[in-house]
Amino acid sequence: MSEPSAPSGHLSPFLEIDRAEWSALAPRMQTTLTQTEIVELRGLGDQLDLVEVEEVYLPLSRLLNLYAEGAQQLHDVTTTFLGASSRRTPFVIGIAGSVAVGKSTVARLLRELLARWEGTPRVELVTTDGFLYPNAELERRGLMERKGFPESYDRRALLRFVSRVKAGESDVKAPFYSHLAYDIVPDAEVTVNSPDVLIVEGLNVLQPAAPGRHLAVSDLFDFSIYVDARTSDIEKWYEERFLSLQRGAFSNPLSFFHRFASLTEEEARARAAQIWASINEPNLVENILPTRPRASLVLRKGSNHAVHSVLLRK
Repeated sequence: MSEPSAPSGHLSPFLEIDRAEWSALAPRMQTTLTQTEIVELRGLGDQLDLVEVEEVYLPLSRLLNLYAEGAQQLHDVTTTFLGASSRRTPFVIGIAGSVAVGKSTVARLLRELLARWEGTPRVELVTTDGFLYPNAELERRGLMERKGFPESYDRRALLRFVSRVKAGESDVKAPFYSHLAYDIVPDAEVTVNSPDVLIVEGLNVLQPAAPGRHLAVSDLFDFSIYVDARTSDIEKWYEERFLSLQRGAFSNPLSFFHRFASLTEEEARARAAQIWASINEPNLVENILPTRPRASLVLRKGSNHAVHSVLLRK
């Protein structure tokens, strides 16, 4: 274990643990997930396998389980001290990172693993896609080309949603986002019902409060994870994912991106590079990457998509 380097000679707030040391922290753990389940959980381009799950994510799920149980014990002690009674408070985990870095796979995997630990059987996952403004509103605000940037989200609605879940309310509803339609689906909802753990996954979930506001959704997280990789690797993964979608999902006439289905491979690569350079890379550099130091834990990936080290906040 070591301290990662920090600018200006300052000590880092993180302890860096290489993969071998991290996996050795939980040598007797064995996952109950099958290889088939792992394949179903991973996203396009991810190289997730059983070894990665057992060496990286199973220990992480146990750490999160311990944090959640500890938070509940502290909550119980506090309410006893105050002579009060209150409902169980869900443990809220935020997961952030760039487009195509694999954060959605991490979120789905942790949902499944955490639900297998005693003490956290009810785990819900919500993505911030549902809190994007509808396309019509983005068009009205001139933000369609900045979809995924902080200003394209209804941050107040997201904050209200997580606040209600964290307060112990049942049947809290969130809007539903369709990746096929690339838009919010009217009258469709996702319902979260009193979970032990709520995972909130999205590009900008670790953003601090916007100017003029006192609270951000990140202030409600009990633990946060940033999925990290070199920008050049993420760009390559994005291009490969775009080509996979172009050969698959984009062929559906109902897809928002159906117009890209007839592109040649060369044209598709050029289009992916243009989208990356004009939208995804600026969002990563300007908004997402600066939130990395705010995370409780950073998963560092190599060019093969595998995690090679973990940074844990001291």
